[in-house]
Amino acid sequence: MSNDTTPPVSLPLDIEARVAQAVAYFKQGYNCSQSVVAAYADLYGVPANLALRMSSSFGGGIGRMRQTCGAACGMFMLAGLATGSTDAADREGKSHNYEVVQQLAARFKEINGSLICGELLGLVKPVLSPQAEERTPAYYKKRPCAMMVETAARLFGEYYREHEQA
Repeated sequence: MSNDTTPPVSLPLDIEARVAQAVAYFKQGYNCSQSVVAAYADLYGVPANLALRMSSSFGGGIGRMRQTCGAACGMFMLAGLATGSTDAADREGKSHNYEVVQQLAARFKEINGSLICGELLGLVKPVLSPQAEERTPAYYKKRPCAMMVETAARLFGEYYREHEQA
């Protein structure tokens, strides 16, 4: 539906390898959004450094504000690469992209119970702080974020395999 004439790069897709890579990125210290986007950006010819930069603001529920889960945001960014419209007047293309995002969001919420970072973390009242937490074994033990990264990466991989891969 997009007017963009640059097709996705045709690469083989091993969803479980991509999911494992996304989780590995997270465990290396990348945020949840970066981890999901970086695992698939090559399919669209997006260089790793650009993928990491463009997704960096969405970690921690968008800028660590505990709003929409960063892993889900990463999945939505990938949906934009797959279905985003580049023509301002392309209402059909925009609508298609929104439909894909809503379907992915519904699946993510069905699996995890929420799209909201603070709810997924079990926070009653999130404390807003821009300070990124140190990644320690205790950090990973108390956070479900790796599972959110896994879910978002798998859902996008399934979408890609069903709709994008030839």
